[in-house]
Amino acid sequence: MAFPASAQNYPITPAQRSTAEQVAKAGVPLSELAADAPDNYTVKSGDTLWAISGKFLKSPWRWPELWGMNMEQVHNPHRIYPGQTLYLEKADGMARLRMGQPPAGAEAAQTVRVSPHARYSQVEDTSIPTLPPNIIEPFLNEAIIVDNAQTLEDAPRIVAVPEDRVLLTQGDRAYARGRTSPLVEKDPHAVDQFRVFRNATPLKDPVTGTILGYEAKYLGTAELVRNEGTQPVAGTMGGTAQAIVPATIDIKRAKEEMRVGDRLLPVPPRVIENYVPRAPAKPVHASIVSVYGDAVALVGQSSVVALSAGAAEGIENGYVLAIQKAGALAVDRSLPGEQTRMKLPDERAGLAMVFRTFDHLSYALVLEVTEPVQVGDRVTNPR
Repeated sequence: MAFPASAQNYPITPAQRSTAEQVAKAGVPLSELAADAPDNYTVKSGDTLWAISGKFLKSPWRWPELWGMNMEQVHNPHRIYPGQTLYLEKADGMARLRMGQPPAGAEAAQTVRVSPHARYSQVEDTSIPTLPPNIIEPFLNEAIIVDNAQTLEDAPRIVAVPEDRVLLTQGDRAYARGRTSPLVEKDPHAVDQFRVFRNATPLKDPVTGTILGYEAKYLGTAELVRNEGTQPVAGTMGGTAQAIVPATIDIKRAKEEMRVGDRLLPVPPRVIENYVPRAPAKPVHASIVSVYGDAVALVGQSSVVALSAGAAEGIENGYVLAIQKAGALAVDRSLPGEQTRMKLPDERAGLAMVFRTFDHLSYALVLEVTEPVQVGDRVTNPR
């Protein structure tokens, strides 16, 4: 197995380790296993921790317990690689998960054996992710939530386009200015890249109406070609004056067309993050405040939603939350003359996992839906 020299050591929280240590002593009850839990499973390229956890446990968010079942061999749950085989051992009403060899007494399968060794290489980490990276990676760099609209208002802006254009797309050149200071390169040894945004839509708590933050619409990326500066020009009274020369930018990627007035914010450092799916340690009471994307009303599987709770409320990446549909209002007419008003119980309509947090908001990926989900529906701890 290759251990990439550049691989990150993702943190394991004290709560995750405590849960794992407790479960590791005896395993988990057989009743907690998925109905069709396999006796063994070989990890494949394209697998995710969420999917593998769901193969063995009824509740995939109980991954720390799955890790605890094999704590001696899986020291870090973020480090599961294609080609590794997991074996399920059942004894005395309890279950454990072993890695690398079948449990005692099990029929040996044909196995290709190789001499174990470790090598170091400067290659990308090949451990399997928790969630499909192609779904959430764009949101790690594209989506942005700011505390107040002024943050975007103060950002550099596109001020001019070539004379023959009104809208900009990939490959076009444009001109931009800083609002509070000139737009100049920060590092002469690197190319300054910017994300381009428009507007700042307020996201409100659906219950209280409080503005929790502002979501900006991502349009694409641009690259700084020349710095902003000044240049002498002929004055109106025969002398000279200093005129602003805006910075030059090239549009490198366009998700949508851009125009004068759109704002620029630096591209953040690329973050490769893995998440351990788990239930929150404390009660969570939040709501879906928006669905990412234009003209989206209903929420489907693999949708990204904004939730009305963030880091300040204790929300962490990897938290799995149940989406609750509000029970309908009804009238009890089961008996003659009966007219009692009722509210039917809330019912679970799906699951979502948090993958990016802000102060009072967070983004979550909808993992499954069993009923129509929409803005305003609640999210709570899974049961």
